[in-house]
Amino acid sequence: MISIIVPIYNEQDSLANLYEQVSDVLQALNRPWELILVNDGSTDRSKDRLDELSARDTAVKVVSLRRNFGQTAAMMAGLDYARGDIIIPMDGDLQNDPRDIPRLLDKLEEGFDVVSGWRKDRKDSPVKRVFLSRLANSIISFISGVSLHDYGCSLKVYRKDVIKNIKLYGEMHRFIPIYASWFGARITEIPVTHHPRRHGQSKYGVERTLKVIFDLMVVKFLSKYSQKPMYIFGAVGLASLTISFLSGVWALYLKFVEQVSFISTPLPLLVVMTGITGFMCILMGLLAELIIRTYYESQGKPVYLVGETRNITRKPD
Repeated sequence: MISIIVPIYNEQDSLANLYEQVSDVLQALNRPWELILVNDGSTDRSKDRLDELSARDTAVKVVSLRRNFGQTAAMMAGLDYARGDIIIPMDGDLQNDPRDIPRLLDKLEEGFDVVSGWRKDRKDSPVKRVFLSRLANSIISFISGVSLHDYGCSLKVYRKDVIKNIKLYGEMHRFIPIYASWFGARITEIPVTHHPRRHGQSKYGVERTLKVIFDLMVVKFLSKYSQKPMYIFGAVGLASLTISFLSGVWALYLKFVEQVSFISTPLPLLVVMTGITGFMCILMGLLAELIIRTYYESQGKPVYLVGETRNITRKPD
């Protein structure tokens, strides 16, 4: 089954066209499908439109959140309720073109686990949206090691087995391909059509850019140090202790060789502050190691993922 997930926030004028376009494409595929529309606390008449669509077609599933939680939370709700083995998220503002779905599915059948849409010819503000988006995508690709031209394009196709254990927070829905890569997913992208916005206003602002930057820092930390947090805390701690030691040596040199009083320089204060910081970081690293072990061992979570086996009929002890 194919599950289309669409977060909805104040898109009352787009919903009828969205349903018609998606249903026409999916019916032509001759495969079972469902359209999951997640009402993310809309304040217009989107809820009424969603009720009408769900009453007209049982393939339309509606999940209404109690308030506006954001696109990532709405996407997570859609993933939780999806029954299909193929997951296709997309925007509800008609800028994504459902007619690209068959091409994405064809690419998936070539052996990929994730096929990402690339809005190669974006119909947005050339400076505010397009330039900043390209810059952000370059930074994300460089830091994450997953090279995509367009992380912000919602239109993607996933095999459910590579994203079923993913939990999303903040603005991290755009980083799903990075999470999927941790599970060994094969990822590619193809150009897709991008239409100008016809109804409503964009919900993106400068504050979202800052959130994306912070979330990227979290993703990078999780990708490298989620199982060994001591590596990062210990490195910072040792760096601080080294600075403390060198500052102490310098302060002693000034005192006994140059006859400079301790209180005449900030070095003693630097020794104390960096020393305390170093010990605290190392202790935090040890505490984080205990938490990680509790997380895995208490829930029986493995620290590895098996793709497939041969001639093995039982699970490991």
